[in-house]
Parts: sequence; structure tokens; C-alpha cells
Amino acid sequence: MPRNQFQRMIFALLTVIITVHAYVFYSLYVVNGNTLMSVNQATSVIGAINNQGGVYMLGRYVPIWSVVLLEFILAYCLEISIGSPCSFKLACKVFNPRETHPVIFESAIICATVGIMCPAMSFIASILYYPYYQGFNIITLLANWLKLVCYNFPFAFFTQLFFIQPLVRTVFKVLFHKDIEAREKEQTITDNEAVI
Repeated sequence: MPRNQFQRMIFALLTVIITVHAYVFYSLYVVNGNTLMSVNQATSVIGAINNQGGVYMLGRYVPIWSVVLLEFILAYCLEISIGSPCSFKLACKVFNPRETHPVIFESAIICATVGIMCPAMSFIASILYYPYYQGFNIITLLANWLKLVCYNFPFAFFTQLFFIQPLVRTVFKVLFHKDIEAREKEQTITDNEAVI
């Protein structure tokens, strides 16, 4: 859908803004919420995080906004450098974008992106949230990575396919409606000339 590098960067920015917030919420509230509340004897997850002095990251407790900021920077860099380009190439190996219905092709790109980004971001998260106070062990790191992939992959697949990407595409269409209309008009003219 994005046509040039600027549009690709805006598309990735929109995707990452929504995705990082969704994953921080999912990780803290859904996956770890009950544990945080029981360990910190709090009645809410945010209360538990405040009681312990923040979110445990890189061997210390940091404010939740710094978690969101760091994950945003890492996810955005990974998305524009590896996620988007590789997912498009993978989708093109399976489907011809000119002959495949746009919904099927976009779904293939989303699935390829999840297949790339979920293990990569889960590995980064396993480093960021590793229990360094217990000492470092590569086997523990790899086990934590596998655990995070198992937790994150279903969430990533379904949210990206049915919620995040449709929302991002809608916002993108609003932002770049003039360019999209011009491109569609250009395509219609080309298609009509091909028929004649």
C-alpha cells in the first residue's frame, strides 16, 4: 500500500505505535498481571508496578513510559530495516502482487511480518527482561525466548491480522487519500488502455 520510502516509514510508524502499546498492555496485564499483583500485594496491575518501583528491565526497575519508549525505538528500527522489506519479499515469493487479490496479498505480508517480527522482538524482550539478579545463563535466555514466542505469537497473529493492520490501513488511507486516489485513477487508465 505505501508507495515510496516516506510512506513506508509513516506506515511502519503507525504500526509500531499501536503494536508497542498493545504488547506492553498484553505483557504486563494479561500475561504477568496476576503475578505482579500477588507478589506486590496490590489490587491492580498499575498499583503493583508502582509498588515495586516500575517495570523490571535490564536488571533494574524503570518507569513504564521508558519501557514503551525503548520498545518503540527497537521495534521501529527492526520494522523498517528487516520486518517490512523481508515480509514483502517473502509474500512476493508465494504470490504475484499484480495477479493476486489485494486482500490476500496484504494478508500474506501481515503473516510474513508476524513470522519475522514476533521471534525477533521476543528475543529482544528476553534480553531486556532477563532475570539478571539470578546470574546469566544462555539456556535460560533461550528458554525465556521460546516461552515469549509461545505467548506472543498467537496474540501477534490475531491482533495484526484482524485489528492493528486494518486500523493502520484505514488511518493511512485518510492521511494519503490524494495520493491513493491519483494512483487508482492512473491504474484505471492503464487497465483501460490494456483492454483496448
